[in-house]
Amino acid sequence: MRFPELRTGCSLVAVILSLHVLSPALAQQLPSGQGQPAAPGAESADKIVSIAVVGNQRLEAQTILSYLRLRVGQAYDRGALDQALKDLAATELFKDYQITDDKGALTIEVTENPVINRVMLEGNKRLKEDKIRPEIKLAPRQIFTRSKVRADVARIIELYKRQGRFAATVEPKMVSLDQNRVDVVFEINEGPKSKVRRINIIGNEKFRDKQLLSEMATKESRFMTMLSSNTSYDPDRLAYDQQKLRLFYLTNGYADFRVISAVAELTSNKQDFIITYVVEEGERYKFSDVDVKSEIRDFQPETLKRLLPMKTGAWYDAKQVEDTVESLSETAGLFGYAFADISPEFRRDPETRTMGITFNVAESPRTYVERIDVNGNTLTHDKVVRREFRLNEGDAFNSFGIKRTENRINSLGYFQENLEIERKEGSAPGRIVLETNVEEKPTGELSLSAGYSSVENMLLQGSIRQRNFRGLGQTLQASVSYSSYSKSVELGFTEPYLFDRNISIGGSIYRRDLDSYNIIDNEEQTTFQQTTTGAQINVGVPLTEFMSFFGRYTLNFDDVTLDESLYYFGDACDPLVAGRYLCDAIGKRTSSILGFTLAYDDRDNRLRPTRGQSLSLSGDFAGLGGSAKYVRTRLQGSKHFNLGSRFILNASAEGGYIHPLEGNDVLLTDRFFLGEPQMRGFDIRGIGPRVIRYSTVDLTNPGSPVLDTSTSSQVDDALGGGAYYQGRLELDLPLGTGAKELGLRPSIFLDVGAVFGLRTPALTTLTDFRDPTDGLTKYLCRNATTGTQQFATQTIGSDGTPSGSYSACPTGFSSLAPFEERYYGNSWKPRVALGVGVNWNSPFGPFRIDFAYALRKEEGDDTKRFSFNVGTQF
Repeated sequence: MRFPELRTGCSLVAVILSLHVLSPALAQQLPSGQGQPAAPGAESADKIVSIAVVGNQRLEAQTILSYLRLRVGQAYDRGALDQALKDLAATELFKDYQITDDKGALTIEVTENPVINRVMLEGNKRLKEDKIRPEIKLAPRQIFTRSKVRADVARIIELYKRQGRFAATVEPKMVSLDQNRVDVVFEINEGPKSKVRRINIIGNEKFRDKQLLSEMATKESRFMTMLSSNTSYDPDRLAYDQQKLRLFYLTNGYADFRVISAVAELTSNKQDFIITYVVEEGERYKFSDVDVKSEIRDFQPETLKRLLPMKTGAWYDAKQVEDTVESLSETAGLFGYAFADISPEFRRDPETRTMGITFNVAESPRTYVERIDVNGNTLTHDKVVRREFRLNEGDAFNSFGIKRTENRINSLGYFQENLEIERKEGSAPGRIVLETNVEEKPTGELSLSAGYSSVENMLLQGSIRQRNFRGLGQTLQASVSYSSYSKSVELGFTEPYLFDRNISIGGSIYRRDLDSYNIIDNEEQTTFQQTTTGAQINVGVPLTEFMSFFGRYTLNFDDVTLDESLYYFGDACDPLVAGRYLCDAIGKRTSSILGFTLAYDDRDNRLRPTRGQSLSLSGDFAGLGGSAKYVRTRLQGSKHFNLGSRFILNASAEGGYIHPLEGNDVLLTDRFFLGEPQMRGFDIRGIGPRVIRYSTVDLTNPGSPVLDTSTSSQVDDALGGGAYYQGRLELDLPLGTGAKELGLRPSIFLDVGAVFGLRTPALTTLTDFRDPTDGLTKYLCRNATTGTQQFATQTIGSDGTPSGSYSACPTGFSSLAPFEERYYGNSWKPRVALGVGVNWNSPFGPFRIDFAYALRKEEGDDTKRFSFNVGTQF
């Protein structure tokens, strides 16, 4: 290690050299005989007459003398002066020092180490300053010493080694300033990340290298693994891989397996590691007799023995033994024995290569809950956590109740994930303290999302929700959305425990506007508008631990209107122009709806489940007053499968049907619609029955008028359906540790669904614009005041064919261009979309991106491939 512009002075070698350099002067200045070792018992020839300190700037002379053992009037010799030089070196305050002697008058001449002005880092890109600074001990206004510099260099290099950069070097430099000050600069050459070039396994005969390497977390650096973080060398991962190897062999029957050595060698260029494992496989064992012995009277050994997973003659599996111990502990917990001592006793027979096991269940007292402690909650009230406990103080301990409590607290979403309740011994045998240490996390959510579709163009949505309002578990939320297709605003509140009883009550008020529009001559013209203003109140009560009943009442005021300038003739909706399906929907009406939901849910976490299922049946009856009359039912279900290795599969399905009462058709506003976000790969309301209107662009051929089929000129009205179904398969994919720390959770999904069950509406076709007198398709001239209409006359060319031009309509008449409506999408056949999505807990909030492709669609469906949304938490 080099220190440019530094003078050598503080090492022991320097001290000895300085003594030898000064020795002639000392020999001349010391009394005679003092240059020779004193004879045993001889007294010093002279005493210290005076001590002077020169060269000091910041340090007081008395402070410097306090570091030395020399005192005026004290006898001294060369050994005492030698010790004084060593004491000066030990202070690390001076870069140069010497002692001269003039017949007992000692002069200590020092040159002080400089003061640090700044400490700077150069060349660090992979490790930011906020990671390195806390490890550096040098700081401004401190005394510069080379030992501190060396220590800081070692610390920085160690930081880079933890990052897998073993070739990193740090060169300290000093820039001299006036007033005996210096800037210390650490020039860092980070070097490449040290990869694992090769992993050698010696001693394996039963399993191939490739199979064993697949069990390890560390991977060899190859082209296919270039994006993996597991190709860099990590000593902790090396120890973990040894355990993985051992577990692999033990689960395959090799009970004597051991790793003899594991050595990681760094190549000469410090860029790669070669790891070598030496293993001893041993013989393979099978299970012999497996038995259970219990000293707990509630445990019947014969019953438990029948439940054991291992069978005589099967290959020995250490993981199976470990799982059995855990299972027996959980079973003991069900009977109230929280501290049951279960130990497997192994009987190894090398000759027959069998392994007999006896699970001994030691006697232990039944355990009761002495106390429940809740720690760490600063905002959330204690009762919010305690009411989720399935055990009370004084109850017999029950492991199922503990597990269920953990799931319920995790489902709240108020605390850190995977919370576990600690079990501690109480004040007496048979007493247990349940300690819940929570770590609160933000429960407020500010969500912003954006998307793009061919129908709505830009879609903007925003919502704010506090799921733990006032720390009482209440939910307060508000949302607003805006697009060229729909607008809405909603405010809601939910109290999960009314008067501290397990009864939830909530309500919401809302306003929703739905618009459909057409673009004519590059201008957007609204065709259909639905405005809904309403409120809902709901009450929920639990029926069992996993089943609940919810009742609700909804009151809606709907107002459906059409653009009168386009779709009215006189004072009434014109079925010829608007279509009977739209004319039937317009008007004001009131919906008074009484509904219920019967729900079953035993998922381990409602926010991010990994196992369990949910099922709900809901019904709505509209007819308690109001103008809407129908019965609507829905059935929904989902199941989560933990496939291991952090693969989570979610299978869900749902369906619904609406039946009109009193012989009426179900109105447009009450039907089922399907599309994004329920069905990714399709646009909002992009699936199901719809009417698409095409305008004409060429009427010169009266037998075959030409329609404009371009998307920009179409009017696309989704009509919804009387029945629907939808299914989804989604697989959460695990990533490496680095990606997991970033909060990335990718998934692949398959969505299936359809909306159908609607009678074909009356449609307007080109025949409605055909003049019966000559059979030509023409413009209509209409007088809204008198209610009369007539066909426009068409100019005939000199050759006797229509020229395509029309005479103007008479005064007071408006012209209506011919168009045709077509009905699509009323099919039960499934639409299928396949896609990938990624959830990311980004620094600016939760982020979701989806890319989906419609594998199967029907004519008229609107597809959409890309969507994303982003939000934040507080």
